[in-house]
Amino acid sequence: MAKVERFAFHVPSLEELAGVLQKGLKENFADAEVSVVDCPDLTKEPFHFPAKGICGKPRIADVGGVPYLIPVAQTEKVYDLNTVAKEIELPGAFILGAGAASSKILGVNAELIAIVQSKSEKKPAVNGSYIAQINPTDKGCLLEKYSSKYNDCEFGLLANLYASEGQPGKVIEVKANGRTGELNFVTCLRQTLEKHYGEKPVGMGGTFIIQKGKAKIHIMPTEFSACPLNTDEDVNNWLKFFEMKAPLICQTVFVSRDPGFDLRVEHTHCFSHHGEGGHYHQDTSPDSVQYLGYLLPAEQLFRIDRPQETHLVGRD
Repeated sequence: MAKVERFAFHVPSLEELAGVLQKGLKENFADAEVSVVDCPDLTKEPFHFPAKGICGKPRIADVGGVPYLIPVAQTEKVYDLNTVAKEIELPGAFILGAGAASSKILGVNAELIAIVQSKSEKKPAVNGSYIAQINPTDKGCLLEKYSSKYNDCEFGLLANLYASEGQPGKVIEVKANGRTGELNFVTCLRQTLEKHYGEKPVGMGGTFIIQKGKAKIHIMPTEFSACPLNTDEDVNNWLKFFEMKAPLICQTVFVSRDPGFDLRVEHTHCFSHHGEGGHYHQDTSPDSVQYLGYLLPAEQLFRIDRPQETHLVGRD
């Protein structure tokens, strides 16, 4: 069993967070509005998630880590989202996030867009995840619904996950249009929290839609690198980058600052209904971009199987 460490986040009120985030977004976007609303029904368009909301005992799990992928992939590192739900003391949790697919299951390396209602005593798991991989025929993006080929809830190497009871309830709605600054949407939110709350780490997660515009997205190659990837330049030369078009539905997890657990402080993967998806970096159409998100602060952090040997390469 993997080692599990835990930490209690600072949890501001939703009203306070909305004010803090709106102020920060307005420094990076032409138009920003953040408010407290009822979570929309996430089983409906465009999400089609297996749970209605992201409320109820919200928590973040940082599992494995980039050092298990870089410089050389440790493919024996395989995890299961149902096990993670138990390890974070929330069996049956609704889990959203960004990770790597299990190469043991797929036979290749791929991005995992995690969307899973984990199994409980009463119900089996419902896996609504997507996988994005490099299409062997045209080297483009091949996006598939995970359950169309596989019936497990495994993943490999690393994942950043937001988990809750999947209930309806009050959430923070974030709208931002027209990017005027250098920061991407998630980094802007995260750095705003870090600036305001300083030494008190705040963790957030949820889903957002890039409603208009285009975005820079990467997909890992199907083969792990034969040569060790020792620098960010090595990693970027290995990854395959694409410009993908809206609407893109993104699952995000971010922590204002690392309280000493070797966290990946932000990680976002997206899918679409037009066959594109992967790891979000930045919108590439700042003038026309529109974001709409639903987020919540997490109460607890669970750090699962933290790498003993670490580095900061490949963290964006």
